[in-house]
Amino acid sequence: MTAVVPAELPPVIKDVPGQEHAAAFLARALARPHHAYLFAGPEGSGKRLAMRAFAAALLCPEGGCGQCRSCRLALGERHPNMLILEPSGPDILVGKDAADPNTARWFASRAYLTPPEPGRKVMVVLQADRVRVEAADVLLKVLEEPPTDTVFLVLSARPDDLPDTVRSRCQEIGFPALSEDFVVGTLVAEGLDERRARLACRLAGGNLGRARRLAADDRQLSAFRDDALVAAAQAFQGSAGAVAAAESLMAGAKDFRGRLAEELKTELEPFLDERGRPEEPFRGVVRRLEEQHERRLRRAEREFLDWALLSLAAYRRHVALAVSGGDTALIINLDLDVGDGRWTPSAADQAWGAVEEARAYLADDTNLNARLVLEKLFLRVSALAA
Repeated sequence: MTAVVPAELPPVIKDVPGQEHAAAFLARALARPHHAYLFAGPEGSGKRLAMRAFAAALLCPEGGCGQCRSCRLALGERHPNMLILEPSGPDILVGKDAADPNTARWFASRAYLTPPEPGRKVMVVLQADRVRVEAADVLLKVLEEPPTDTVFLVLSARPDDLPDTVRSRCQEIGFPALSEDFVVGTLVAEGLDERRARLACRLAGGNLGRARRLAADDRQLSAFRDDALVAAAQAFQGSAGAVAAAESLMAGAKDFRGRLAEELKTELEPFLDERGRPEEPFRGVVRRLEEQHERRLRRAEREFLDWALLSLAAYRRHVALAVSGGDTALIINLDLDVGDGRWTPSAADQAWGAVEEARAYLADDTNLNARLVLEKLFLRVSALAA
């Protein structure tokens, strides 16, 4: 990909942070779009934001002004002419038939339909590396014979896991990970204190959007970590404490799911008429929001537990660094003092590993007993500390 930057980027493309090469490529591509693009890069690199910006520029009458209705809807992944396929569980499935929602057959069948509004269609595949082999074959057919005025945008954090046949039909755009200095500098430029910005960046794993949300909200900045550390403190009270710690996190996960359930009404409101029914052009958008929300509700408790254990892993890593005399520049929890005489370097390393192991177990959707995973974790950590 050439590094030559067009003299003037469309406003929506300008807003893609820290990815000058990709932004320049997308700006040039607007003049004569290819039928399919692969946005490849790690989580938090900005590829989804770039996808939204490129979709907005493709759908906007002005080529991406960033202000019109088409741009606003596309940037929110709500445009009637955008269709998005994403995993409804662990994988993207082939589907029984074209009526089976959020499957490859459903997605491909809609590629040849007239869009709800005049203009192009933009068809997006999220987490494309999770497509099953038989589903990839269905997607390949539509990529080989693309409908007129339709652009496919395929996103993947693991492009090497994509079938070569699908990958070869796309023009690939690389999104390298954003540096910590870039993320921190961006947040500081937006008015944040440098230390707070760096803490948010590290807690967010370098993901700029997530870091921005964490930094803007005191509760979010430490919410998952606080819940995890309270539970970890309970675990030091023996077997009963380990059970109580697991129960504490499970209760937090249930509360988190309840809060998410209240969000759907707010998200749907702009697309409903005065009687509370979906406006005709937005029926597909409303259906997708409802399906997306239902999928998130199904994953909500595991999402909470993963965030809590990620925070706990970062803390245990901090302890391991502290007791072994490691480089303090590698510390994530910049606002915490982890002075604790109960840990030897070996025990601290094992506790950190135990948390990461529990995260791996919970990431497996076939493992349904999250409570037992947590109880085992807290029993192990308590024994190591003793």
